[in-house]
Amino acid sequence: MTVVRLPVGGGTPEGTNSAYLVDERVLVDPGPPTEAAWSDLRTGLEAELETLSNLEYVVCTHWHADHVGLAPRLAETCNATITMGERDAPLLMEYAAEREARLERDAAAMTDWGVPGDVVTAVVEGDRPSPLPDATPVESLVDGQTIAGLEVVETPGHTAGHVSLATDEALVLGDAVLPTYTPNVGGSDTQTRGTDPLGTYLETLNRLLAREGVESGAVTLRPGHGETVDPERIEAIRDHHDERTRRVETALEERTVATPWDLARDLFGDLEGIHAKFGAGEVAAHLERLERDGAVECEDGGGYALAE
Repeated sequence: MTVVRLPVGGGTPEGTNSAYLVDERVLVDPGPPTEAAWSDLRTGLEAELETLSNLEYVVCTHWHADHVGLAPRLAETCNATITMGERDAPLLMEYAAEREARLERDAAAMTDWGVPGDVVTAVVEGDRPSPLPDATPVESLVDGQTIAGLEVVETPGHTAGHVSLATDEALVLGDAVLPTYTPNVGGSDTQTRGTDPLGTYLETLNRLLAREGVESGAVTLRPGHGETVDPERIEAIRDHHDERTRRVETALEERTVATPWDLARDLFGDLEGIHAKFGAGEVAAHLERLERDGAVECEDGGGYALAE
């Protein structure tokens, strides 16, 4: 199967988005909902396809707007079917209602993590709606399913319903593994709250590394930002999280009891806007891992302390 990268959009911290055209039938992660990205996508597709109607499926690896933003527009233009992992699908399928539910979930999570009320309010009010339809037809994908010859591989952690797509020679990863940034875990999708998101993500990394041809480099790893990822990057991200877990535990040693927000400020400094949610959520995910391992205990009121 042929996999062609189409760079779309730009200006994100992670780098230019990568859309992937597979066998001229499937487009993975069309990109953010901007006119510049739409122009990039149309130009790329028209260079590769005799007609846009050749496109049968638009597959989104996860619900974040920089990946699903152009999906409704592209699907309508090409008369294609949109598909996503079953946990993430509702966030596009019922965008308006699910966005309101997500904001409520985000606010509740941040409050539980000890984020001050004014910061919670600023994060929620600063979350601007994407230019997406209130509702969009979306078909759900499950692990092991095949779509137009692509194998669906569930890769949760960054989001609850994140999926990757596999051919014999390539693995399209979305944001499961990125070449320069470490995907946020815990704050990037509060659907994962209370479900050991870090443990889930580490299992995803192990599962990816164990796939035939990945560690040897026979399978090309295609990220959602950038062109390719070396297999060693998976190990590096795993090592990064081990080190961050140690840093969280060390920071907690300096305090009697601390919330995820307290420790996020200790580790990352001042946090504003979306970074307040990302930072506190990341620390919360590491504290859940430490609690699972018996190293820390959650106190009444949401604070954590070293286990006795």
